[in-house]
Amino acid sequence: MKIWIDILTPKQVLFSEPIIEKLGPKNDILCTSREYNEVSKLAKIRDFDLIFVGKHGGGDKESKLKASIDRIEKLSKKIKKFGPDVVISFGSPEAARISFGLGIKHIMFCDSPHANAVMRLTIPLIQKLLIPYVIPKKEFSKFGINQKDIVQYKAVDAVVTMQRKINENITSPFKNNNKKNILIRVEEEEAAYTSKSSKIIPMIKKIAKDYKDENIVVLGRYTQQIINLQKTVGKKVKVIKMSFDGKYLLNKSDIFIGSGGTMTAESALMGVPTISYNAVPNIIENFLVKKSLVKRETDPNRVSNEIKRIFRRKSDQNQKRAVKVVKQMEDPIQKLEKIIKN
Repeated sequence: MKIWIDILTPKQVLFSEPIIEKLGPKNDILCTSREYNEVSKLAKIRDFDLIFVGKHGGGDKESKLKASIDRIEKLSKKIKKFGPDVVISFGSPEAARISFGLGIKHIMFCDSPHANAVMRLTIPLIQKLLIPYVIPKKEFSKFGINQKDIVQYKAVDAVVTMQRKINENITSPFKNNNKKNILIRVEEEEAAYTSKSSKIIPMIKKIAKDYKDENIVVLGRYTQQIINLQKTVGKKVKVIKMSFDGKYLLNKSDIFIGSGGTMTAESALMGVPTISYNAVPNIIENFLVKKSLVKRETDPNRVSNEIKRIFRRKSDQNQKRAVKVVKQMEDPIQKLEKIIKN
């Protein structure tokens, strides 16, 4: 069988690895992506073979439209030549349009019903949708798919991505000393579902002031964003590009402060003490908060106080809680295999 997987984000790279590992030996798999800095860097780190077609459209609506049109035109020729029997994506508008146009069955994974624009451009055109059990089917069916075509799996996506092996033989951005390591992830700015927020800047400043004796690393996303951060927070913290596997950084962290997305979920399920400033409210983040794996705080003073509390309590408390939650979850890739066979 020929399978085409379209991969658009770092999380999708990581989620695709076990899919290829299980389906690759008996199938011919083509993995495509678009020119997007974080994806290309992570693919290189993970030694992941990707064919890049088109580019990320940036934050502007018109540029997103032009990039998508251009990508559909270039990608459709390549896909028609490859001739896949099935398409797997994680919410790719281009994969949805091409698979619909060429009459190829499309299976989609998604845990982001809050990504309204992507949902409207993909959901009506796919055949099967796989989602985490913590998200009600109605969150997706409202976009135009029958609930009988939605398959829930008893897991959240971070359970899949956090299983990966990492290379420990690299230089850490944290200083090698006896101080605590604080990792901060800056929120997404160019996704269609986000609204730009300055929420993180006062938070970083407060942490830098209150914990100046600790190792503070801020993980940026885009070049201009990183330049702006460096200008704003100065030399009080270390601002870096995402040139590392996120799991490697989390393994080195005593505390993680995230926007509520993929790294927040991974951190929580790995047992790292995690604070979410909830830049993009979503159901997965809410689930992790209810399980006491994530502490949600949006006020800089409260975040600072929570860091203090975390540093005072027993270090293995989060780890035990995370292990208990992860043990109750299943492998979503097994559900995918059954759907493909059927």
